[in-house]
Amino acid sequence: MKNPGFNFKNTYTSLPEIFFKEIRPCVVKKPEIILLNEDLAKEMEINFSLIKSDERAMLLSGNKTLPSMKTFAQAYSGHQFGYFTNLGDGRALMLGEHLTKSGLRLDIQFKGSGKTPFSRHGDGKAVLGPMLREYVVSEAMNALNIPTTRSLSVVKTSEVVFRESPQAGAVLTRVASSHIRVGTFQFAAASREKMFLKALLNYTVNRHYPELNTSNNKALEFLKNVMNNQINLITNWMRVGFVHGVMNTDNMTISGETIDYGPCAFVDNYHPKTVYSSVDHDGRYAFENQPIIAQWNLARFAETLLSLIDENPNKALKQAEEIIKLFPALYKESWLKMMKCKLGLFNENFNDEKLILELLDWMTSASADYTNTFKDIESENFENEIYKNLKFKNWHKKLKERKNLNKRSTSESLKIMKENNPYVIPRNHNLEFALKEADQGNYSHLKKLISVIKKPYKIDKVSKKYTLPPLNSEKILQTFCGT
Repeated sequence: MKNPGFNFKNTYTSLPEIFFKEIRPCVVKKPEIILLNEDLAKEMEINFSLIKSDERAMLLSGNKTLPSMKTFAQAYSGHQFGYFTNLGDGRALMLGEHLTKSGLRLDIQFKGSGKTPFSRHGDGKAVLGPMLREYVVSEAMNALNIPTTRSLSVVKTSEVVFRESPQAGAVLTRVASSHIRVGTFQFAAASREKMFLKALLNYTVNRHYPELNTSNNKALEFLKNVMNNQINLITNWMRVGFVHGVMNTDNMTISGETIDYGPCAFVDNYHPKTVYSSVDHDGRYAFENQPIIAQWNLARFAETLLSLIDENPNKALKQAEEIIKLFPALYKESWLKMMKCKLGLFNENFNDEKLILELLDWMTSASADYTNTFKDIESENFENEIYKNLKFKNWHKKLKERKNLNKRSTSESLKIMKENNPYVIPRNHNLEFALKEADQGNYSHLKKLISVIKKPYKIDKVSKKYTLPPLNSEKILQTFCGT
Protein backbone atom coordinates (compact mmCIF):
# COMPACT_ATOMS: atom_id res chain seq x y z
CA MET A 1 0.00 0.00 0.00
CA LYS A 2 1.23 3.48 -0.86
CA ASN A 3 1.85 5.79 2.11
CA PRO A 4 -0.40 8.90 1.93
CA GLY A 5 2.15 10.89 3.94
CA PHE A 6 2.40 9.35 7.39
CA ASN A 7 5.85 9.81 8.89
CA PHE A 8 5.85 7.50 11.88
CA LYS A 9 8.41 7.59 14.69
CA ASN A 10 8.27 5.50 17.83
CA THR A 11 9.99 7.36 20.66
CA TYR A 12 7.45 6.19 23.27
CA THR A 13 8.63 2.62 22.87
CA SER A 14 12.08 3.72 24.03
CA LEU A 15 10.57 3.77 27.53
CA PRO A 16 10.81 0.64 29.73
CA GLU A 17 8.52 -2.10 28.45
CA ILE A 18 6.20 -1.90 31.46
CA PHE A 19 4.64 1.20 29.86
CA PHE A 20 3.26 -0.57 26.79
CA LYS A 21 2.43 -3.89 25.19
CA GLU A 22 2.90 -4.45 21.47
CA ILE A 23 -0.20 -5.81 19.76
CA ARG A 24 -1.77 -5.69 16.33
CA PRO A 25 -5.21 -4.24 15.55
CA CYS A 26 -7.86 -6.81 14.77
CA VAL A 27 -9.05 -7.26 11.19
CA VAL A 28 -12.64 -6.25 10.42
CA LYS A 29 -14.87 -7.07 7.48
CA LYS A 30 -15.91 -4.48 4.90
CA PRO A 31 -14.71 -1.27 6.62
CA GLU A 32 -16.50 1.86 5.43
CA ILE A 33 -15.27 5.42 6.07
CA ILE A 34 -18.12 7.50 7.49
CA LEU A 35 -16.12 10.63 8.35
CA LEU A 36 -12.69 11.71 7.12
CA ASN A 37 -11.28 14.96 8.48
CA GLU A 38 -9.67 16.48 5.39
CA ASP A 39 -8.86 19.73 7.24
CA LEU A 40 -6.91 17.88 9.92
CA ALA A 41 -5.23 15.65 7.34
CA LYS A 42 -4.03 18.78 5.53
CA GLU A 43 -2.62 20.21 8.76
CA MET A 44 -0.82 16.90 9.29
CA GLU A 45 0.53 16.98 5.71
CA ILE A 46 -1.31 13.78 4.81
CA ASN A 47 -2.88 13.42 1.37
CA PHE A 48 -5.44 10.61 1.29
CA SER A 49 -6.13 11.25 -2.39
CA LEU A 50 -2.87 9.40 -3.08
CA ILE A 51 -4.55 6.11 -2.21
CA LYS A 52 -7.81 4.53 -3.35
CA SER A 53 -10.95 4.82 -1.22
CA ASP A 54 -10.93 1.13 -0.26
CA GLU A 55 -7.26 1.42 0.76
CA ARG A 56 -8.10 4.39 2.97
CA ALA A 57 -10.76 2.31 4.72
CA MET A 58 -8.33 -0.59 5.14
CA LEU A 59 -5.67 1.72 6.59
CA LEU A 60 -8.00 3.65 8.93
CA SER A 61 -9.66 0.49 10.23
CA GLY A 62 -6.39 -1.29 11.04
CA ASN A 63 -6.80 -3.96 8.38
CA LYS A 64 -3.62 -2.76 6.72
CA THR A 65 -0.63 -1.21 8.45
CA LEU A 66 2.39 0.64 7.15
CA PRO A 67 5.90 -0.76 7.72
CA SER A 68 6.81 2.20 9.95
CA MET A 69 3.93 1.53 12.36
CA LYS A 70 4.75 -0.12 15.67
CA THR A 71 1.35 -0.70 17.20
CA PHE A 72 0.98 -0.99 20.96
CA ALA A 73 -1.37 -0.39 23.87
CA GLN A 74 -0.31 1.93 26.68
CA ALA A 75 -0.38 1.01 30.36
CA TYR A 76 -1.61 3.46 32.97
CA SER A 77 -3.50 3.62 36.24
CA GLY A 78 -6.13 6.03 37.46
CA HIS A 79 -8.51 7.22 40.10
CA GLN A 80 -11.98 6.52 38.72
CA PHE A 81 -14.62 8.40 40.72
CA GLY A 82 -12.02 8.63 43.48
CA TYR A 83 -10.98 4.97 43.56
CA PHE A 84 -7.55 3.88 42.38
CA THR A 85 -7.15 1.04 39.92
CA ASN A 86 -4.74 -0.22 37.27
CA LEU A 87 -6.02 0.36 33.77
CA GLY A 88 -4.47 0.68 30.33
CA ASP A 89 -5.73 0.95 26.76
CA GLY A 90 -8.55 -1.56 26.86
CA ARG A 91 -9.88 -0.67 23.43
CA ALA A 92 -7.23 1.66 22.04
CA LEU A 93 -4.06 1.08 20.07
CA MET A 94 -1.21 3.44 19.30
CA LEU A 95 0.02 3.47 15.71
CA GLY A 96 2.99 5.68 16.47
CA GLU A 97 3.97 9.33 16.40
CA HIS A 98 3.46 11.19 13.15
CA LEU A 99 6.16 13.83 12.63
CA THR A 100 5.34 16.72 10.29
CA LYS A 101 7.93 18.57 8.23
CA SER A 102 7.65 21.49 10.65
CA GLY A 103 8.62 19.19 13.52
CA LEU A 104 5.17 18.78 15.06
CA ARG A 105 4.88 15.39 16.79
CA LEU A 106 1.41 13.85 17.03
CA ASP A 107 0.21 10.56 18.46
CA ILE A 108 -2.05 8.58 16.15
CA GLN A 109 -4.33 6.18 17.98
CA PHE A 110 -7.18 3.82 17.10
CA LYS A 111 -10.20 3.49 19.38
CA GLY A 112 -12.24 0.32 19.01
CA SER A 113 -9.58 -1.77 17.29
CA GLY A 114 -10.00 -4.90 19.43
CA LYS A 115 -8.86 -6.54 22.64
CA THR A 116 -5.54 -5.65 24.27
CA PRO A 117 -3.74 -7.05 27.34
CA PHE A 118 -5.58 -4.31 29.31
CA SER A 119 -9.11 -5.08 28.12
CA ARG A 120 -9.91 -7.14 31.20
CA HIS A 121 -13.35 -8.61 30.42
CA GLY A 122 -14.10 -6.15 27.60
CA ASP A 123 -14.17 -6.90 23.88
CA GLY A 124 -12.00 -3.92 22.91
CA LYS A 125 -14.59 -2.77 20.41
CA ALA A 126 -16.32 0.56 19.98
CA VAL A 127 -19.77 1.36 18.63
CA LEU A 128 -20.63 3.91 15.99
CA GLY A 129 -22.62 6.46 18.00
CA PRO A 130 -20.01 7.28 20.67
CA MET A 131 -17.23 7.44 18.07
CA LEU A 132 -19.24 9.91 15.98
CA ARG A 133 -19.93 11.87 19.18
CA GLU A 134 -16.20 12.12 19.92
CA TYR A 135 -15.50 13.23 16.36
CA VAL A 136 -18.08 16.02 16.52
CA VAL A 137 -17.34 17.29 20.02
CA SER A 138 -13.53 17.15 19.72
CA GLU A 139 -13.68 19.08 16.44
CA ALA A 140 -16.07 21.58 18.04
CA MET A 141 -13.64 22.09 20.92
CA ASN A 142 -10.81 22.69 18.48
CA ALA A 143 -12.90 25.30 16.66
CA LEU A 144 -13.75 26.91 20.00
CA ASN A 145 -9.98 27.38 20.53
CA ILE A 146 -9.82 24.90 23.42
CA PRO A 147 -6.87 22.46 23.72
CA THR A 148 -8.10 19.05 22.66
CA THR A 149 -7.36 15.74 21.07
CA ARG A 150 -8.80 15.60 17.56
CA SER A 151 -10.47 13.08 15.30
CA LEU A 152 -9.08 12.11 11.92
CA SER A 153 -11.70 9.57 10.90
CA VAL A 154 -14.54 7.28 11.87
CA VAL A 155 -14.75 3.95 10.10
CA LYS A 156 -17.82 1.77 10.35
CA THR A 157 -17.14 -1.94 10.54
CA SER A 158 -19.60 -4.59 9.41
CA GLU A 159 -19.46 -6.11 12.87
CA VAL A 160 -22.28 -6.13 15.37
CA VAL A 161 -21.07 -5.07 18.82
CA PHE A 162 -23.19 -6.08 21.78
CA ARG A 163 -23.84 -3.54 24.53
CA GLU A 164 -27.31 -3.03 26.02
CA SER A 165 -28.45 -3.87 22.50
CA PRO A 166 -26.71 -4.92 19.27
CA GLN A 167 -25.00 -1.91 17.66
CA ALA A 168 -22.82 -1.13 14.66
CA GLY A 169 -19.09 -1.38 15.33
CA ALA A 170 -16.69 1.46 14.54
CA VAL A 171 -13.07 2.54 14.78
CA LEU A 172 -12.09 6.15 15.47
CA THR A 173 -8.64 7.53 14.68
CA ARG A 174 -7.61 9.99 17.39
CA VAL A 175 -4.81 12.54 17.12
CA ALA A 176 -3.13 14.08 20.17
CA SER A 177 0.05 15.84 21.25
CA SER A 178 0.48 12.68 23.29
CA HIS A 179 -1.58 10.28 25.35
CA ILE A 180 0.55 10.63 28.48
CA ARG A 181 -1.80 11.10 31.42
CA VAL A 182 -1.69 11.72 35.14
CA GLY A 183 -2.60 8.04 35.26
CA THR A 184 0.59 7.17 33.38
CA PHE A 185 2.62 8.71 36.19
CA GLN A 186 0.44 6.95 38.76
CA PHE A 187 1.24 3.66 37.03
CA ALA A 188 4.97 4.41 37.15
CA ALA A 189 4.82 5.42 40.82
CA ALA A 190 2.82 2.30 41.70
CA SER A 191 5.64 0.14 40.33
CA ARG A 192 7.83 1.48 43.17
CA GLU A 193 10.76 1.53 40.76
CA LYS A 194 12.22 5.03 40.77
CA MET A 195 14.04 4.34 37.49
CA PHE A 196 10.69 3.87 35.70
CA LEU A 197 9.31 7.09 37.11
CA LYS A 198 12.46 9.01 36.25
CA ALA A 199 12.48 7.64 32.70
CA LEU A 200 8.86 8.75 32.23
CA LEU A 201 9.58 12.20 33.64
CA ASN A 202 12.58 12.72 31.37
CA TYR A 203 10.70 11.49 28.32
CA THR A 204 7.65 13.68 29.01
CA VAL A 205 9.70 16.80 29.74
CA ASN A 206 11.73 16.30 26.56
CA ARG A 207 8.55 15.92 24.57
CA HIS A 208 6.32 18.60 26.08
CA TYR A 209 8.41 20.91 28.26
CA PRO A 210 12.03 20.80 26.98
CA GLU A 211 12.75 24.23 28.46
CA LEU A 212 12.60 22.59 31.92
CA ASN A 213 15.74 20.54 31.31
CA THR A 214 17.84 23.39 32.69
CA SER A 215 15.71 23.75 35.85
CA ASN A 216 17.25 23.22 39.27
CA ASN A 217 14.27 21.07 40.21
CA LYS A 218 12.82 19.60 37.03
CA ALA A 219 10.06 17.60 38.73
CA LEU A 220 8.79 20.59 40.69
CA GLU A 221 8.79 22.89 37.67
CA PHE A 222 7.09 20.15 35.69
CA LEU A 223 4.29 20.06 38.27
CA LYS A 224 3.87 23.85 38.00
CA ASN A 225 3.66 23.73 34.21
CA VAL A 226 1.13 20.91 34.13
CA MET A 227 -0.98 22.75 36.70
CA ASN A 228 -0.93 25.97 34.68
CA ASN A 229 -2.00 24.11 31.55
CA GLN A 230 -4.86 22.46 33.42
CA ILE A 231 -6.01 25.81 34.78
CA ASN A 232 -6.10 27.15 31.24
CA LEU A 233 -8.04 24.11 30.07
CA ILE A 234 -10.68 24.14 32.82
CA THR A 235 -11.13 27.90 32.44
CA ASN A 236 -11.93 27.33 28.77
CA TRP A 237 -14.39 24.54 29.60
CA MET A 238 -16.19 26.94 31.93
CA ARG A 239 -16.13 29.64 29.24
CA VAL A 240 -18.28 27.60 26.85
CA GLY A 241 -20.34 25.61 29.36
CA PHE A 242 -18.67 22.27 28.71
CA VAL A 243 -19.21 19.38 31.14
CA HIS A 244 -16.59 16.68 30.66
CA GLY A 245 -18.52 14.15 32.67
CA VAL A 246 -15.73 11.79 33.72
CA MET A 247 -12.67 13.67 35.05
CA ASN A 248 -10.81 10.60 36.26
CA THR A 249 -7.03 10.96 36.58
CA ASP A 250 -6.55 8.73 33.54
CA ASN A 251 -8.54 11.36 31.60
CA MET A 252 -6.21 14.24 32.48
CA THR A 253 -3.40 14.69 29.97
CA ILE A 254 0.02 16.04 30.81
CA SER A 255 -0.12 18.20 27.67
CA GLY A 256 -3.27 19.99 28.86
CA GLU A 257 -5.56 18.69 26.11
CA THR A 258 -9.17 17.60 26.57
CA ILE A 259 -9.31 13.83 26.17
CA ASP A 260 -11.94 11.07 26.24
CA TYR A 261 -15.29 12.44 25.12
CA GLY A 262 -17.56 9.98 26.86
CA PRO A 263 -20.67 11.29 28.66
CA CYS A 264 -19.74 14.89 27.86
CA ALA A 265 -22.29 17.62 27.07
CA PHE A 266 -22.76 21.38 26.93
CA VAL A 267 -24.93 23.28 29.40
CA ASP A 268 -28.24 24.56 28.02
CA ASN A 269 -30.20 26.13 30.90
CA TYR A 270 -27.53 27.32 33.29
CA HIS A 271 -27.17 25.66 36.65
CA PRO A 272 -23.79 25.24 38.38
CA LYS A 273 -24.65 21.73 39.55
CA THR A 274 -25.44 20.46 36.06
CA VAL A 275 -24.60 16.78 35.58
CA TYR A 276 -25.25 14.74 32.45
CA SER A 277 -23.36 11.48 32.99
CA SER A 278 -25.70 8.61 33.80
CA VAL A 279 -23.15 7.11 36.19
CA ASP A 280 -22.29 10.29 38.13
CA HIS A 281 -24.95 9.78 40.78
CA ASP A 282 -23.38 12.10 43.39
CA GLY A 283 -22.44 14.96 41.05
CA ARG A 284 -18.72 14.48 41.55
CA TYR A 285 -18.02 15.83 38.07
CA ALA A 286 -20.76 18.49 37.96
CA PHE A 287 -20.09 21.70 36.02
CA GLU A 288 -19.17 23.76 39.10
CA ASN A 289 -16.95 20.98 40.50
CA GLN A 290 -14.60 20.76 37.52
CA PRO A 291 -11.98 23.18 38.98
CA ILE A 292 -12.14 21.38 42.35
CA ILE A 293 -11.63 17.99 40.70
CA ALA A 294 -8.78 19.36 38.60
CA GLN A 295 -6.98 20.39 41.80
CA TRP A 296 -7.70 16.98 43.35
CA ASN A 297 -6.28 15.23 40.29
CA LEU A 298 -3.21 17.46 40.35
CA ALA A 299 -2.65 16.56 44.00
CA ARG A 300 -2.62 12.89 42.97
CA PHE A 301 -0.16 13.82 40.21
CA ALA A 302 2.07 15.63 42.71
CA GLU A 303 2.15 12.51 44.89
CA THR A 304 3.72 10.54 42.03
CA LEU A 305 6.58 13.04 41.74
CA LEU A 306 7.58 13.29 45.40
CA SER A 307 10.61 10.98 45.16
CA LEU A 308 11.92 13.07 42.25
CA ILE A 309 11.26 16.44 43.87
CA ASP A 310 13.50 15.78 46.86
CA GLU A 311 15.11 12.74 48.48
CA ASN A 312 13.82 13.96 51.82
CA PRO A 313 10.13 12.91 51.85
CA ASN A 314 9.08 15.72 54.19
CA LYS A 315 10.77 18.40 52.09
CA ALA A 316 9.30 16.95 48.90
CA LEU A 317 5.80 16.89 50.36
CA LYS A 318 6.06 20.46 51.63
CA GLN A 319 7.26 21.77 48.24
CA ALA A 320 4.55 19.90 46.34
CA GLU A 321 1.84 21.10 48.73
CA GLU A 322 2.99 24.70 48.27
CA ILE A 323 2.44 24.34 44.53
CA ILE A 324 -0.98 22.66 44.78
CA LYS A 325 -2.18 25.24 47.31
CA LEU A 326 -1.65 27.92 44.67
CA PHE A 327 -4.34 26.36 42.46
CA PRO A 328 -7.45 28.10 43.88
CA ALA A 329 -6.00 31.61 43.62
CA LEU A 330 -4.49 31.00 40.17
CA TYR A 331 -7.69 29.44 38.86
CA LYS A 332 -9.84 32.24 40.28
CA GLU A 333 -7.61 34.81 38.59
CA SER A 334 -7.87 32.93 35.28
CA TRP A 335 -11.64 32.44 35.59
CA LEU A 336 -12.25 36.07 36.50
CA LYS A 337 -10.21 37.29 33.56
CA MET A 338 -12.16 34.98 31.24
CA MET A 339 -15.56 36.05 32.55
CA LYS A 340 -14.62 39.70 32.18
CA CYS A 341 -13.77 38.99 28.54
CA LYS A 342 -17.20 37.42 28.06
CA LEU A 343 -18.75 40.64 29.37
CA GLY A 344 -16.36 43.01 27.56
CA LEU A 345 -14.73 44.41 30.70
CA PHE A 346 -11.24 45.88 30.88
CA ASN A 347 -9.09 47.14 33.75
CA GLU A 348 -9.42 46.12 37.39
CA ASN A 349 -12.40 46.84 39.57
CA PHE A 350 -13.01 45.35 43.00
CA ASN A 351 -16.71 44.85 42.20
CA ASP A 352 -16.13 42.74 39.07
CA GLU A 353 -16.40 39.37 40.76
CA LYS A 354 -19.59 40.41 42.53
CA LEU A 355 -21.06 41.64 39.23
CA ILE A 356 -20.28 38.30 37.53
CA LEU A 357 -21.65 36.21 40.39
CA GLU A 358 -24.85 38.26 40.39
CA LEU A 359 -25.33 37.46 36.72
CA LEU A 360 -24.74 33.74 37.27
CA ASP A 361 -27.12 33.75 40.22
CA TRP A 362 -29.83 35.35 38.06
CA MET A 363 -29.12 32.91 35.21
CA THR A 364 -29.60 30.02 37.64
CA SER A 365 -32.91 31.33 39.00
CA ALA A 366 -34.17 32.18 35.49
CA SER A 367 -32.91 28.93 33.91
CA ALA A 368 -31.29 31.15 31.30
CA ASP A 369 -29.54 29.56 28.33
CA TYR A 370 -25.80 29.74 29.02
CA THR A 371 -24.55 30.35 25.47
CA ASN A 372 -27.35 32.63 24.25
CA THR A 373 -27.42 34.81 27.36
CA PHE A 374 -23.87 35.99 26.77
CA LYS A 375 -24.58 36.57 23.07
CA ASP A 376 -27.70 38.58 23.99
CA ILE A 377 -25.70 40.69 26.44
CA GLU A 378 -23.07 41.18 23.74
CA SER A 379 -25.63 42.38 21.16
CA GLU A 380 -27.96 43.96 23.76
CA ASN A 381 -30.82 41.94 22.35
CA PHE A 382 -33.27 41.64 25.23
CA GLU A 383 -36.48 40.62 23.46
CA ASN A 384 -36.75 37.39 25.42
CA GLU A 385 -39.26 37.59 28.26
CA ILE A 386 -36.70 36.50 30.85
CA TYR A 387 -34.91 39.84 30.42
CA LYS A 388 -38.03 41.74 31.61
CA ASN A 389 -37.12 40.55 35.09
CA LEU A 390 -36.32 43.44 37.44
CA LYS A 391 -33.31 41.61 38.85
CA PHE A 392 -31.77 41.36 35.39
CA LYS A 393 -32.59 44.98 34.53
CA ASN A 394 -30.85 46.17 37.69
CA TRP A 395 -27.87 43.98 36.89
CA HIS A 396 -27.64 45.28 33.33
CA LYS A 397 -27.65 48.85 34.61
CA LYS A 398 -24.65 47.97 36.80
CA LEU A 399 -22.90 46.42 33.77
CA LYS A 400 -23.32 49.61 31.73
CA GLU A 401 -21.97 51.68 34.62
CA ARG A 402 -18.99 49.34 34.90
CA LYS A 403 -18.31 49.55 31.16
CA ASN A 404 -18.03 53.31 31.49
CA LEU A 405 -14.89 52.62 33.55
CA ASN A 406 -13.27 50.53 30.79
CA LYS A 407 -11.19 53.41 29.41
CA ARG A 408 -11.33 51.48 26.14
CA SER A 409 -13.53 51.90 23.09
CA THR A 410 -16.89 50.19 22.69
CA SER A 411 -15.54 48.42 19.60
CA GLU A 412 -12.70 46.91 21.66
CA SER A 413 -15.17 45.70 24.26
CA LEU A 414 -17.35 44.16 21.56
CA LYS A 415 -14.37 42.51 19.90
CA ILE A 416 -13.23 40.70 23.04
CA MET A 417 -16.80 39.53 23.72
CA LYS A 418 -17.11 38.12 20.21
CA GLU A 419 -13.80 36.26 20.63
CA ASN A 420 -14.98 34.58 23.84
CA ASN A 421 -18.70 34.00 23.29
CA PRO A 422 -19.56 31.45 20.59
CA TYR A 423 -22.83 31.50 18.69
CA VAL A 424 -22.78 27.77 18.14
CA ILE A 425 -21.92 24.82 20.36
CA PRO A 426 -22.77 21.18 19.60
CA ARG A 427 -26.01 21.39 21.53
CA ASN A 428 -27.03 18.10 23.03
CA HIS A 429 -30.38 17.80 21.24
CA ASN A 430 -28.87 18.61 17.83
CA LEU A 431 -26.08 16.10 18.36
CA GLU A 432 -28.40 13.35 19.58
CA PHE A 433 -30.73 13.85 16.63
CA ALA A 434 -27.81 13.67 14.19
CA LEU A 435 -26.52 10.51 15.87
CA LYS A 436 -29.94 8.82 15.76
CA GLU A 437 -30.20 9.62 12.06
CA ALA A 438 -26.66 8.30 11.51
CA ASP A 439 -27.61 5.08 13.25
CA GLN A 440 -30.25 4.65 10.54
CA GLY A 441 -27.68 5.28 7.80
CA ASN A 442 -28.54 8.95 7.21
CA TYR A 443 -25.40 11.05 7.72
CA SER A 444 -26.62 14.31 6.18
CA HIS A 445 -27.62 15.89 9.52
CA LEU A 446 -24.33 14.85 11.08
CA LYS A 447 -22.26 16.37 8.29
CA LYS A 448 -24.26 19.59 8.36
CA LEU A 449 -23.74 19.84 12.13
CA ILE A 450 -19.99 19.33 11.68
CA SER A 451 -19.80 22.08 9.06
CA VAL A 452 -21.59 24.49 11.43
CA ILE A 453 -19.61 23.74 14.59
CA LYS A 454 -16.35 24.38 12.72
CA LYS A 455 -17.28 28.10 12.64
CA PRO A 456 -18.67 28.71 16.13
CA TYR A 457 -17.99 32.45 16.21
CA LYS A 458 -19.83 33.19 12.97
CA ILE A 459 -23.52 33.22 12.19
CA ASP A 460 -25.47 32.79 8.97
CA LYS A 461 -28.83 31.44 7.83
CA VAL A 462 -27.67 27.83 8.07
CA SER A 463 -26.07 28.05 11.51
CA LYS A 464 -28.78 30.23 13.06
CA LYS A 465 -31.09 27.29 13.76
CA TYR A 466 -28.26 25.57 15.64
CA THR A 467 -28.26 28.44 18.16
CA LEU A 468 -31.81 27.64 19.29
CA PRO A 469 -32.12 26.02 22.73
CA PRO A 470 -34.00 22.74 22.94
CA LEU A 471 -37.73 22.51 23.38
CA ASN A 472 -38.82 20.76 26.56
CA SER A 473 -39.42 17.60 24.53
CA GLU A 474 -35.88 17.80 23.08
CA LYS A 475 -33.91 18.25 26.28
CA ILE A 476 -31.16 15.72 26.97
CA LEU A 477 -30.93 15.02 30.69
CA GLN A 478 -28.50 12.08 30.61
CA THR A 479 -25.52 11.07 28.53
CA PHE A 480 -23.77 7.72 28.46
CA CYS A 481 -20.16 6.61 28.35
CA GLY A 482 -20.57 4.42 25.30
CA THR A 483 -17.96 1.90 26.35
